[in-house]
Amino acid sequence: MANNFCCHHLSHKLRSSIFSLRNLPLPSSPFTIGTLKFPISPSRRTHTLSAAIHIQSGRFTWDDVFNLAEPQQNESSDLDGYFEKVKLCNRNSVLFNAPVHLLAFAHKIYNSTVFLVVGFIAGEAVFADNLRRFDDVIILPDETSYGGNFGCYITLHPRIRTIEDRTSALEYVIKSLGEELVPGIRNELYPVKSSFGVPEYFSLERAAAPYFGIKAYGVHMNGYVERDGQKYLWIGKRSEVKPTYPGMLDHLVAGGLPHGISCGENLVKECEEEAGIPRSISSGATAVGAVSYMDIDGYRFKRDVLFCYDLKLPEGFIPKNEDGEVESFKLVPVTNVAKIIRRTQFFKANCNLVIIDFLFRHGYIKPEDLGYLELLQSLRTGDCS
Repeated sequence: MANNFCCHHLSHKLRSSIFSLRNLPLPSSPFTIGTLKFPISPSRRTHTLSAAIHIQSGRFTWDDVFNLAEPQQNESSDLDGYFEKVKLCNRNSVLFNAPVHLLAFAHKIYNSTVFLVVGFIAGEAVFADNLRRFDDVIILPDETSYGGNFGCYITLHPRIRTIEDRTSALEYVIKSLGEELVPGIRNELYPVKSSFGVPEYFSLERAAAPYFGIKAYGVHMNGYVERDGQKYLWIGKRSEVKPTYPGMLDHLVAGGLPHGISCGENLVKECEEEAGIPRSISSGATAVGAVSYMDIDGYRFKRDVLFCYDLKLPEGFIPKNEDGEVESFKLVPVTNVAKIIRRTQFFKANCNLVIIDFLFRHGYIKPEDLGYLELLQSLRTGDCS
């Protein structure tokens, strides 16, 4: 059944976000975000990873971390190291540098002709073609109608009308596809919705979220301590046996936002599981905003929004992991954390964005720094809705 889907169903904000993605590395001419134009500083035209010190991801020790945070001679004070980390979260060569097909995943409102975009399937329709055998669940366009950049769409079969039935039908599809096509199945559901705060249309296995390009939300918390006028961040090193990003540096607390729980309650839960922080302390965490990114890697399209929290901890508090996902914690001066981000790729990629946001809000990155506004804006490259 052929479907023709117009880009008019996409928000202008999403288009602008995608356009800003296309311009990382940034061009020499001004680029548009929404209705505003930002000039590009000549020094920001190219950002390579050559400035970062490379040790294979996860295969480093705390000694490596602290050694690389030591002062270095002739080190540049510009923001390029931060821009590189933003770029790592916003890879898009598959979408904009090759003739790919990006299919919108749409939800049809019952008894209407209205379709709402809830996701995208990337990768020249290869992943989408694996869905053809589930024609009692998913309706795809004819092969000949595949068009580039949102030219057509995929939807669920109209006979599947309830939230529960849609969720169950997609669970069957994901399990049938198996680990070869959807690795890391967790049996954890993410809500599928067009934007935050609106009712969900159905839920989807967490591991499948990037393959269907749905918006995923998470909570990330910077836990800090103040001593003698200096701020320190508690940093975790992920377990070497963790299936995702083993051995890399992480926030004190972070987690995806699953079906059926609020951001605040999820943060309290994650605080207890990941760092042994009791509710009496974690309830003092302050919501401070959000960062977002859009990352395309093969058939995976991550459209994530991370809600950011700060928690000032008692000086004597020592975090203790309760779920086996964190190997160890260290208390590190914020100035050294900033150097680690700029010089290395030790942190899990999206954690960099949340810590860079912390650096802005706590005055470690200042308006006098060349590229200040560009970097600030880039922390919300994705569709933050």
